[in-house]
Amino acid sequence: MSLHPQLLHLLHLASPALPIGAFHFSQGLEHAVEAGWVRDEVTTLEWISGLAQGALATLDLPVLARLYQTQQHAQEEEVLRWDALLIASRETRELRAEDRHMGAALRKILLEIAPELRVPGHASYAAAFAAACGHWQVPLQDALQAYAWAWSENQVLAAVKLVPLGQTAGQRVLNALIPRLAEMATRATHMTDDQIGYCSVMQSMASARHERQYTRLFRS
Repeated sequence: MSLHPQLLHLLHLASPALPIGAFHFSQGLEHAVEAGWVRDEVTTLEWISGLAQGALATLDLPVLARLYQTQQHAQEEEVLRWDALLIASRETRELRAEDRHMGAALRKILLEIAPELRVPGHASYAAAFAAACGHWQVPLQDALQAYAWAWSENQVLAAVKLVPLGQTAGQRVLNALIPRLAEMATRATHMTDDQIGYCSVMQSMASARHERQYTRLFRS
């Protein structure tokens, strides 16, 4: 019987138990709650879904797809180019710090559990995630969906603490996001380079204001 551990490796990468520090950051959600933009289950779903459409679907996922493909073909210059574009597209210091922190943490873990895996120094989280998925032969579409799920789960967990939401309400939000995330992952593989970009003004405002928010549960 042949074994195919790709799914287990993918679950490992997407697990909230993976110590990469995602739970430290809210990506502007903490200020959105403080400002009253997010205040209940309905507005939580609107916020996360809107952010997914304006950033995850149009920036993170298509860039992740390119990082996966270029690393598979050992195109190191292209890997560095897409990695740099992703970091440069983070519109606040807080968002850039989150990406670098998670990328460094995941790279450190990967060096321990898969020392033969080459991960670029100072890699973004997406670049490290793509390298791991390629190394373990995780299909691209599965990698995209898992990345989107991990991002969404972290946002919902933050909302459960901040709004606050009940655990059941948080699960309803995640369930409502599932078909949208699947569609975004599929669309990401068909996007052209000139369609890639960030369009989430409210997140940029919330993240910038969060850096000076008086009381904070999440890092800035």
